[in-house]
Amino acid sequence: MKVVFGLKAHSGWAALVTLGRSGSGPVVVDRARLELVDEEWAKQPYHAAEELNPPEARAVVKRGIAAAKRIAQLEVRTAIKRERDRGNDVVACSILVGNPMPDWTVDQILAVHFRMHQAEGVLFRDALIEAAKDCELRLVTLPEKTLSQEAEELLGTPATDLTKTIAGLGKSAGPPWGKDQKDAALAALVALSK
Repeated sequence: MKVVFGLKAHSGWAALVTLGRSGSGPVVVDRARLELVDEEWAKQPYHAAEELNPPEARAVVKRGIAAAKRIAQLEVRTAIKRERDRGNDVVACSILVGNPMPDWTVDQILAVHFRMHQAEGVLFRDALIEAAKDCELRLVTLPEKTLSQEAEELLGTPATDLTKTIAGLGKSAGPPWGKDQKDAALAALVALSK
């Protein structure tokens, strides 16, 4: 079966929902929590660097970013392998995104606390995007804040029907099926339709 990933990133982890299509429509093939850090501080590398002198701070942030990219790639490759072992072919990856970051330096980010939160919010999404590209998956990015409207437009289906479809997928998959899984599933549904 051809399957797609839907991913919703958080600081240090991401919700993954894998959808395929059966004769009766979309089906949840798998769902998982991808751990994107191997050390607690790496969930917030800018915060970890906040009190350090500039050269040390830049080194910590650089190490955190490199670790996030390395682990994201490993997690995406592991998820692809899991699907291949089931006999499935992963053809696309849909990732929820927010607003892009300005091209600030590490020093500029560390100078304003709110920027640190912004940078950490973008870090794991960007690491997953890079991992999907490196794994040669067709990439679909959808704005998290307007996901429902985007999906409605792209799929040509009213939002109420999409909500019912996602609820039905959750019922068949069982718990946990919270907002993260629902959003990741809706993102995957868009990728599945393309």
